[in-house]
Amino acid sequence: MKAAQPAAEAATRAAQKAAEALHPLVPHAHEAVSGGVTAFFGFLLLLMIVALALEEKLHAKKSVIVGVFAFITLFLGTLFGLEPFGDVVLSNGDHVSMPVYIPAVDWQVIAIILGSGVFADVISRSGVFSWIAIKLTKISRGDPLLLLWCYGIMTVLFSAVLNNVTAMIIVGSLTVVSLSKLEMKYKLAGFLLVEGLLTNIGGLLTLISSVPNIIVGGTAGISFIDFFLKAAPFVLVSTILTVFMGSRIFGIRRLAAKKDKEQARLIVSGFDENDGVESKGFFWFSAFSLLGFILTIAFTPLIPGVAQLGMGFVALSFAMMTLLRFKHDVDKFYQAVDWDLIGFFIGLFIVISVMEHAQVLAVVGKAIGFMISGGADVLGKSALLTSSAVVSSVVDNIPLSAVLTKILAAMHTPSDSDLWWAVVFGANLGGILTPIGSASTLVAVTIMHRHEVGLSFGGYIKKVMPFAIAQIGLAIAYVLIS
Repeated sequence: MKAAQPAAEAATRAAQKAAEALHPLVPHAHEAVSGGVTAFFGFLLLLMIVALALEEKLHAKKSVIVGVFAFITLFLGTLFGLEPFGDVVLSNGDHVSMPVYIPAVDWQVIAIILGSGVFADVISRSGVFSWIAIKLTKISRGDPLLLLWCYGIMTVLFSAVLNNVTAMIIVGSLTVVSLSKLEMKYKLAGFLLVEGLLTNIGGLLTLISSVPNIIVGGTAGISFIDFFLKAAPFVLVSTILTVFMGSRIFGIRRLAAKKDKEQARLIVSGFDENDGVESKGFFWFSAFSLLGFILTIAFTPLIPGVAQLGMGFVALSFAMMTLLRFKHDVDKFYQAVDWDLIGFFIGLFIVISVMEHAQVLAVVGKAIGFMISGGADVLGKSALLTSSAVVSSVVDNIPLSAVLTKILAAMHTPSDSDLWWAVVFGANLGGILTPIGSASTLVAVTIMHRHEVGLSFGGYIKKVMPFAIAQIGLAIAYVLIS
């Protein structure tokens, strides 16, 4: 373990630099904001959440709802003098002139969604996803529960080394193929929801699995190895619990009757993983591209040049590389881009940016800090984890994590304090509470809608609430006893 320490520390330093580069263009928020203005913008944020919950009754797409609130909050933020107009100062000291709402958007996330979506769509034409899905289906012998375990474990591992969005896009694509082949597409909602939940759990495994991990670990001085050793037992137990609960809640059970087993085995035996492979050359090109994509994303913080450009650059580069295969008719892939998802995130980033300048997140952070000001007792740790999870379910967990780490650092919290871990678990697990809590859960819901499996905002919350209570409760217990 000691031999691995220098490499781990190098990875941590590189990851910290990557995290700092996530928002290099975001201007500093104004400090002098009245309480009334902050309360008013907090009300607007609450109103947007309610509107998203009533999405079906409003007969409007998420991108339209959030887009309207982005325009309203941005305009009002300007009227109230909250928006920092003027040149944006880059990390190297250069001044760049651009509209104030452009740096508000996390373009890394947008690039990842766009690039990985196009990349997955292109290589799916080679049959590589179908090949992997059928192989997994054969391993499961057509048993739905075994298939859920296969995909669940793969989701956690992918989320630990990739970003959650990419992991969900890849695993979701495979899941659709497998269940379609088994004529079990009616189980798609259960599979995708479990996988969406597991992306957030897998994001806890290493120091560089998610941005909140990097922010908290860097501030607290937690090493790569120490982070893994602390998080791994929880990830293992939580994965088992989530798959077990998912199988019970969504009725994904093992085939019990001998007749059903024989029928499933007969169906699976008729599958040929090579059926969807039209060109061996394109298949192997796609297979190596997929492997290269996964490895490059996993080691982005350690690759010179690529570390500075980020995972969004990697996703777009691989998308462009694979598009060369269809260079004369790439327009069909552009038409398949999920513009509703991209529009939603652009609008959401703008709204959250205005909320930052209106000091809404700062007030939330101070309120949470007040709850733990009495000391790191049981109540304080539990309150910090729970409150950070609840807030992370409706706002970006990156600025929230930054606010909370500053508060803990100002309190001179020791690096071995469980309060740091309360923020880590809360910020990561809060994404499962609502469909807008994390990009990966929203991707899962989007895949459902694409395959005509309807799930409303309220319906999502109702289905995942048992999982959220179990996981957050388990996290609280783990933080208190570990």
